[in-house]
Amino acid sequence: MKTRAWVSFWLLGLIWGSSYLFIRIGVAELKPVEVVFIRTTIAALGLGLVSYLRRIPFPRDWPTLRSLGIIGLGNVVAPFMLITWGEQTIQSGIAAVLQATAALFSLVVAHFAFEDERITPQKIVGLVVGFIGVVVLFSGELVEKNTEATGILGALAVVVASFCYATFTAMGRKVIQTKVEPITVAFVTMAVASIATAPIALLGELGFTPVAGISTRALASVVVLGLLNTFVAYLFYYSIVRELGASRASMVTYVIPPVGVALGALLLHEQVDITLLLGAGLIFSGITIVNVRSMRRSVLEKQVTGEVA
Repeated sequence: MKTRAWVSFWLLGLIWGSSYLFIRIGVAELKPVEVVFIRTTIAALGLGLVSYLRRIPFPRDWPTLRSLGIIGLGNVVAPFMLITWGEQTIQSGIAAVLQATAALFSLVVAHFAFEDERITPQKIVGLVVGFIGVVVLFSGELVEKNTEATGILGALAVVVASFCYATFTAMGRKVIQTKVEPITVAFVTMAVASIATAPIALLGELGFTPVAGISTRALASVVVLGLLNTFVAYLFYYSIVRELGASRASMVTYVIPPVGVALGALLLHEQVDITLLLGAGLIFSGITIVNVRSMRRSVLEKQVTGEVA
């Protein structure tokens, strides 16, 4: 029944869903670039150590290293910075819901990147429904901020981050097809992010925020974000992929937004109103419309081969 893998699946959903809570707490006292630097440095050190202990080969050819560098900038630095910056002005729960749009952007990117993933009428309907949900959330931010642009810009930053994830995840898929281990991709991209953000975090503006001026709550949130939500979570994810397959593992994205909204409401007292619920419902409906047929086909294929747990 692969009980252990499914327990890991739900734990991963809780861990990744809590990321938006920790970002919101951390960015209240640290600069966004500092949060990203600490997070990626911890993750890079952990993933590098695991790669070394497992004797996983490191790519040495320039084309692969160049691709990994680009993925690091586009799939880690850019989205991490955009989400962290955006959460300065929007609720962590809204950020978690908007992040789900990565699944919708992936359809558009995959249409142009892979011959076997063309857009169909069904997918178009899902895209339209999902992005209507985005518009609803944006309208809610506009009303809540009394027509000020701060909330809109924060929400837009998270949506752009989702587009980055969709674009550079597709690129990462092609790199992995060249036989680069997934954990190596994660390690190198996190290391690239750490190196890229280090000069700005340590030397930018007036330098790094003094530790004495950071509360234990904020500092602990950022450390947990790097150690648990990034390093350990990646190890969980790759383990789940091996046990349950990539299609089932990717379904963890359905768990993350509800967890993010619930934690924001319970621990940060964020407002959960009809606009948030309606927008989230439309986004999830769009994702479901897009995936219902492929999910059904995947299950039928596994039933034929006796792979259903």
